[in-house]
Amino acid sequence: MIHVSGLRKVYGNGVVALDGVDLDVREGEIFGVLGQSGAGKSTLLRCVNLLERPTAGTVTVDGRELTTLGQAELRRARQGIGMIHQHFALLSSRTVAGNVAFPLEVAGVPRTRRAARVRELLELVGLADKASARPAQLSGGQKQRVGIARALAAGPKVLLSDEATSALDPGTTQSILALLKRLNAELGLTIMLITHEMHVIKAICDSVAIMRDGRIAEAGTVAELVARPGSLLTREIFPLPEPAPSGTVTLTFAGRADEPVISGLVRRFEVDVNVLGGSLEELGGRTVGRLRVRLDGGDRAGALAYLRGRGVLVEEAGPEEISAESAGGTGTAEPIEAAGVVEEAR
Repeated sequence: MIHVSGLRKVYGNGVVALDGVDLDVREGEIFGVLGQSGAGKSTLLRCVNLLERPTAGTVTVDGRELTTLGQAELRRARQGIGMIHQHFALLSSRTVAGNVAFPLEVAGVPRTRRAARVRELLELVGLADKASARPAQLSGGQKQRVGIARALAAGPKVLLSDEATSALDPGTTQSILALLKRLNAELGLTIMLITHEMHVIKAICDSVAIMRDGRIAEAGTVAELVARPGSLLTREIFPLPEPAPSGTVTLTFAGRADEPVISGLVRRFEVDVNVLGGSLEELGGRTVGRLRVRLDGGDRAGALAYLRGRGVLVEEAGPEEISAESAGGTGTAEPIEAAGVVEEAR
């Protein structure tokens, strides 16, 4: 649904915001772009609907290469791309219904059809009783729901989210994420969101790209990345001290975290298992776990082979410790800032 190729954005002051970005977002998925301040993720999002015109490269959305379109064609193409903003961007002089109706007015939709569409959208986002309210009378979560309804007014296939939950409290954030997940399922929306919050990725994203210094450091489905040796995403979701102490083994259980694999290991191979750290998370509807252990005694080699045969990702630490590059990753696993950062100014 979204294809970005060789995207480069250089500003007049010489700042390189995007440096050769290639990205594919599949139809119907929720795709998260994660990165710290200044990584280029906001610039990437604005280039997808050409609010920022890239210096080089192409952007294709729903089969149309936007970078080749004139202004009139681009305006029509943008009707298929909704946008929700971090700070709501509502018109204070208009009611809730008036804010949602605004893009329909611009598109020349007749009044009767506008009114029906606004009622439908406010019902969809749970604000049917707030049609006559002003933005100043709403909570932050309600304002964001109005922003989402407005973004859906023209019936887009793609929804872009610019840090839509970062200005909200944790409880409200969860309700907005649940709403986006429901809209994705019910409307078949393709959602591309940028965030600095790891819990957003864990809560709703099917795929993710990690950005650093204007480039994609790692990208793929969440399931693929947690099963990849040296994955940056895995190390952020399951933080363990790095580098791993020599002689230890890091185990990632993707979808098998509820099986008694460790107890079977002890019985079969008579090894002593000392758990040094780990955690469990719900990712994409599956329980995924990561453990760091030391295996002593018994048939250690047989135990590791058994784990691999059970679909467990095994990363051994030692003189020949696996690095992200040697394991097919995209670079060293330097931590990224996953929460609490201030969004990039650009």
